[in-house]
Amino acid sequence: MNVKARFICTEIKHVLTHSQPNTNTGFANLTFVPVFGSYGDGEVNKTWAKYTPSGKLEMAVTNPDAIAAFELGKVYELTFEAVA
Repeated sequence: MNVKARFICTEIKHVLTHSQPNTNTGFANLTFVPVFGSYGDGEVNKTWAKYTPSGKLEMAVTNPDAIAAFELGKVYELTFEAVA
């Protein structure tokens, strides 16, 4: 069985690091919270949360293309599926 849930991106925090001399590399901390009510079609979340869902998903992402794929305020659907 898999579970689908919708989360909204609430924060994109870019972090610059100095891992090697004369080289600036960075990553972004991305924060998401569950969609509820009618915002972003929160009805989908009723499959895993009978009432108002709560929680938070945070990720540190180093791939610039992956970071660029997320937008503040956009809703994303996640599918949780066991792989092992």
